[in-house]
Amino acid sequence: MKQVEERYISLLTDFGFKRIFGTAMNKDLLICFLNSLFNGRQVVKDVSYLNPEHVGDVYTDRRAIFDVYCEGENGEKFIVEMQNAYQTYFKDRALFYSTFPIREQAPKGNDWDFKLNHVYTVALLNFSMNEDAFDKEKIRHHVQLCDTATHKVFYDKLEYIYVEISKFNKTLEELDTLYEKWLYALKNLYKLTQRPKELCDKVFDRLFEEAEIAKFTPQEMREYETSKMAYRDIKNSVDTAKREGIEIGMKQGVEKGKHEANTETAQRLLAMGLPAEQVAKATQLPLEIIKNLGNS
Repeated sequence: MKQVEERYISLLTDFGFKRIFGTAMNKDLLICFLNSLFNGRQVVKDVSYLNPEHVGDVYTDRRAIFDVYCEGENGEKFIVEMQNAYQTYFKDRALFYSTFPIREQAPKGNDWDFKLNHVYTVALLNFSMNEDAFDKEKIRHHVQLCDTATHKVFYDKLEYIYVEISKFNKTLEELDTLYEKWLYALKNLYKLTQRPKELCDKVFDRLFEEAEIAKFTPQEMREYETSKMAYRDIKNSVDTAKREGIEIGMKQGVEKGKHEANTETAQRLLAMGLPAEQVAKATQLPLEIIKNLGNS
């Protein structure tokens, strides 16, 4: 089968995501996406891009590198990240990252009343987070510091927004809002061979112009290919781990089934009055387990 050549970049790659959302010339795209995400709760009128690389207070401190880091016109800070694979301490990482824009607000010197500007962490997840605190039916999850008894917001200037784009499966014909159109583009832009009528909003003019691979310089093309290879390596590793996990789970399930069947057989034999030693030999279960069954 002949492979179809991509016309547009993948926004799931590091290169594609930062090209569209992490450059000053494309800040209108980031502003539009954030406003569609906030849906009126917060209105972003303008942003200034900040240094995405942060180092701790001393040389031994850990380093944090954000995909996109910017500041709103009122001093609010936005961290926007694309994450393609689950990490064991992903929530800890998000919390750790959010401390940098908090700490950097402290001015040099002693005169400061500790007033902080808003900090938003937006994490776009190309995987299912399987978080117990989240509604499994929803894609967008909004996290704040709340009182556990009243469920009222205790501190409203630190927010985490997780978007599980891997769960977004609407077709072009089903897209209703600008937010849904952005999610579709994030997940499927690289699959398109031409611009669909459903993405005819003026803001997407810039998106399709910047995403067209044919307009890349040789250097940009090399960077994109490298980024695409890195993305594929991540996804292949995840897919392999899933397959191995399924195989292990199936094997464990078979073994568990055998054990449960043998246990039931042992209980019946013991009820018939057979000695524990004979039951152990017949079922191949340890004698200690047979004795425990006899005493239960």
